[in-house]
Formats: sequence, structure tokens, C-alpha cells
Amino acid sequence: MPRSLHPSSVVPRGLLIDHVEIGTGMTITARPAAALAQCPGCDQPSSRIHGCYTRTLSDLPVASRPVVIDVRVRRFRCIGSDCRTQIFAERLGPDLAAAFSRCTTRLNYIVHHLGLALGGRPAASFARRLMVPASRDTMLRTVRRRAVRPVEHPRVIGIDDYFCRGQRYGTLVCDLERRRVIALLPDRESGTVEAWLAAHPEITVVAHDRGGCYGEATTRALPYVLQVADRLRLMENVSAAFLDAGRKSMAAIRFAAGVATVDPERLTCSERLQYYGYLQGRRRARRSSPCRDRACRSRKLPERTSTVASSCATCCAV
Repeated sequence: MPRSLHPSSVVPRGLLIDHVEIGTGMTITARPAAALAQCPGCDQPSSRIHGCYTRTLSDLPVASRPVVIDVRVRRFRCIGSDCRTQIFAERLGPDLAAAFSRCTTRLNYIVHHLGLALGGRPAASFARRLMVPASRDTMLRTVRRRAVRPVEHPRVIGIDDYFCRGQRYGTLVCDLERRRVIALLPDRESGTVEAWLAAHPEITVVAHDRGGCYGEATTRALPYVLQVADRLRLMENVSAAFLDAGRKSMAAIRFAAGVATVDPERLTCSERLQYYGYLQGRRRARRSSPCRDRACRSRKLPERTSTVASSCATCCAV
């Protein structure tokens, strides 16, 4: 005998149907059947409802119609006095839908097998004929998510600190070969970093900034590894060393280049400001240590509006 299709046989187990709307697709409004929810912080069941929200899940098609389930998820208040989790949302369970997922587990299972068998674009084309809402990116992302990755031990890592507003500093550890974050430490203390490094003796190269915390922790935990400065600090060090060397040897450079005069009118605004600052520094230097040349001692450094003539090439050339 023919039997009618009841909506309760369409939705996954653990849901109670409140309303069904059928048009070009099927929209089912449902709610979890459980009256209690378990707190993820203290594992105590709670029945005190704080609020609710709607979670939309895509499901397997029915009679060539796409199915969407609007689940009314409740928020509960924890009854434990010592629990830090005051308000939590009930979980739908792994058989219904994974956390933060937008489709049911059984639809995700079909999408994974289609992507694994056909690939991205062919699987998405075949899924459209089956009325399965999945793009080629979703196919590939589902296959990658379920792939079993071998345990890879990092060899070259980078260590730096990070900061979130309203929180204290932490330590970020990156695998520089695979370009992904592998650890977030709760602080940037030397002991915490040292304990993490000691648990990974396979590390051979550590890149960090010039702060003493990370260098000392690396030396104590892994004295045999190679410590290098990261790219930002390396460029800063090279730039600072070059500017310092050029500043100290500017008089000799000008004398060797044969620059006799400098016309401020031909300089840009920023170059003129730097040049005037240089002249002020030379004036202060002459006041503190007068030149040994009598002829040069009798000269005066030029003012801002005049053309600068070179003076003593040995000690106060400009």
C-alpha cells in the first residue's frame, strides 16, 4: 500500500519539526528535542534558557527540491557557581551538524565523496544536477579538511610577540618552511618560551627579534641551534649602521668628492632642513672644540640665506 511521506522522516534524528514550507525548495523549521544542555565548562546539565537564535543548515534534497533546515538553537545559563562559562549555546551533536558548519553531517559526507571522486569543477557540475548546494571551492575545501595530514616536526621557526586589546602580550610561533602558525603561548616570558623549545629538540634554526627574552630562552633550551635575526630587524640594523657610518664620515666624503659649495636654493625642503640641522651641529661642535687651524678659526659658518663655502678640510669641512 502507498505510504505518505512524513516530514519527521526527512530531518535528521534529534530534531522536532515546528513548521514545513514547500515551494521551489523545502524549508523546515525545527528545534532540538533535548530539554537540557550540558555546559562545556563544567559538564553540568542546565535547563535555564537565556535566549535563542536561528541556525540555517543545508540538507540532502527531497524529490528534486533543495532542503534547508532552520534550527532554533537555545542559549543556556550555567547553574554552576564556580564555572567561568556563564552562558553557552547547545550543541547539535556530530551526527546532526559539526560546530560552525552550514550543512548537515550527511550532506557533508556526500560532498566529500563527490569531491574526492571527481575533483572540484566536475564534482560541482554533478552536484548541481543532484540539487546539492556545493561549489567547486566547497568540494576542495571539504576534501582538504578531511585529509589525514602526517605529523611534521618543525625545523625552522620564527618567534615573535602579539597583542590583543584588553589582554596581555603573548608569543606566536610560526613554521617558516610551511608558512603557518604552530603554537600560541599565553605570555612572552622567557620560561614559557624555553619550556616550549625544550619540548621540540628537532628545531635547527630560530628566527627572532633582538629582544633578550627570546634569545636567552633559545640559548638555554637549544644551545646548538642557529639563531638569526628576522628580515625586518636585519634591514633596520643595516640601515642604521649605514647611516651612522655615513654621518661620522660626512666631512671626509665631502672633501674626497670635491664639493666646494652647497646652494640651499637648489635643495628640496626636506634636504634643506637636514642641511640646516647639519650646520647647527657643526656650530655646536666648533664651540665645544675650536679648530686647530688659525685661518679657519677666524672664519664664520654661513647663515641660512647664503651660499656655503668650504672651510678647513681636516676638521670642520661642510
